[in-house]
Amino acid sequence: MIVDDAKNSNFICCKFSFMKLKLPPLFIFLVFGSLMYLLAEFLPVGYFDFFGRPYLIILLLFLAVVISCIALIQFYRARTTINPKKPSKASLLVTNGIYKYSRNPMYLGLLLILLGWGLWLANAFNVLLAAGFVSYMNTYQIKPEESSLADLFGKEYKHYCMAVRRWF
Repeated sequence: MIVDDAKNSNFICCKFSFMKLKLPPLFIFLVFGSLMYLLAEFLPVGYFDFFGRPYLIILLLFLAVVISCIALIQFYRARTTINPKKPSKASLLVTNGIYKYSRNPMYLGLLLILLGWGLWLANAFNVLLAAGFVSYMNTYQIKPEESSLADLFGKEYKHYCMAVRRWF
């Protein structure tokens, strides 16, 4: 494993020899969503409810859709790839708009949907699975993407990584 640490601890590029960009993020999202459902079904001890829970679910889902759509539109306008399995095909580094606040707004959208799903299922332990999703995505998707983008865009990408956080 090769690690390139910049001043900002948010930027760590790793080159993995295993699991690197093998599974599509949408598949991983569905796996974690299914695990959340199974956890809520078979571990009812974590049940919770609070005033405003339905409104928070709607807010999380709304934010997820808006953030993801803006991110996709920006990639479409820049005419660069949205294929997460082939970041080396990127033709342009998108750093404006929503990408000024998050380097991975599409993955952030998936996380917000998982958090809304966890609230809908009303099992507090689902937060652990959402954290597992973040950990998995960081390790097996985002860091390999960062490595490819650093190779492709060099210092421009490293400066971007120091200026903008990985998730939000």
